[in-house]
Amino acid sequence: MAQHITAFADEFGNNSFDFQTQGSHFIVATVITKTENIERLQNDVNEIRRKHNFQTGEIKSSGVAQNHNRRKRILEDIAKLDIFVYAVVVDKRELSGQGFHYKKSFYKFLNNLLYKELFRTFPNLDLNVDEHGGNDFMREFKKYVEKHHLRTLFSGSDFNIQNSKQSELIQIADFVAGSLGYIFDELKKSEHSAEFQQILSPIISSLNYFPKELSFEEFKETNIDETFDERIAEVCFLRVQDFIEKEIGNDQQKIDQINFLKLLRWLQRANPKNRYITTNEILGHLNQTRTEKIQEEYFRTKVVGNLRDKGVLIASGRHGYKIPTSAKDLDTFVNHGKRIILPMLNRIKEARLAIKLATGNELDLLDKLEYTELKRLLDE
Repeated sequence: MAQHITAFADEFGNNSFDFQTQGSHFIVATVITKTENIERLQNDVNEIRRKHNFQTGEIKSSGVAQNHNRRKRILEDIAKLDIFVYAVVVDKRELSGQGFHYKKSFYKFLNNLLYKELFRTFPNLDLNVDEHGGNDFMREFKKYVEKHHLRTLFSGSDFNIQNSKQSELIQIADFVAGSLGYIFDELKKSEHSAEFQQILSPIISSLNYFPKELSFEEFKETNIDETFDERIAEVCFLRVQDFIEKEIGNDQQKIDQINFLKLLRWLQRANPKNRYITTNEILGHLNQTRTEKIQEEYFRTKVVGNLRDKGVLIASGRHGYKIPTSAKDLDTFVNHGKRIILPMLNRIKEARLAIKLATGNELDLLDKLEYTELKRLLDE
């Protein structure tokens, strides 16, 4: 039976893309321990509070700020605790221009990513977060988990909200997240950053950097959808990769196509079950990089349709678009096409028959060179 563990999470950074004043990174750090150890750890953290003169106040990274020597001493004691740290480190500079400048889009994307990574990596996890104070992201994350958390998907896991003033281990998560900020964020980095990282290294379980160059192996390993078919997913993924790598964005249509495919990769990578991405959500992202807004007709024909003409496989249905990863996705694509194609063919067939009948077979609407293939299809 899997051992039950409990995690305490907090954030560093914000959704701003003003890198000169607001920083380059957004980080969520989770402090993880065996559930049975929590009471002892609470006592150990209180000892750290007493030793480093936090008195009865919270152990907060912002309270230490740029007092680097004090931060080192505190981190040395935190590194002795019976915990390990798992963190998602997002370089916002790599997301710039991809439609994440609005807080709603940015937090939704990170909610998807963090939720998937945590519960994929730790299926038996009780996660505790602080939604109080200035923790905008954690408040949004709470709403996200309450809406999407499925025990059938992540069996045995749970999600709780605590006030950081009453949770010693959320305070440690705050301090670790802030210290990771002093390691990675361009506005916080200093000659002390390497030493902070060295002190924390014994308790770092994983630093999950995002975005990263996405290989098919990583795409496969992060997938948790039970319908995932490696054969289908690989050929579809590689065709997307091939188009992105070989095409040059030398006109607006090509740029839109490349950005659309990159967006599908990122959003599917972040979502727990590789869901379809709605047209509105896609256009909301793509339109943030354009002065003239993309219209839905242009998107369907010049972006998606033209990509399909070039052999890029894109599944679509009433829920939106995605890179196919299963036979079900391909069925959805075929059925969607069938609902459009068959009625159109039937209308052409009926019009052709009516004109042939009225002219005694003298006029065939399809007796033109450009209709040869269509005529062959209807005559079969």
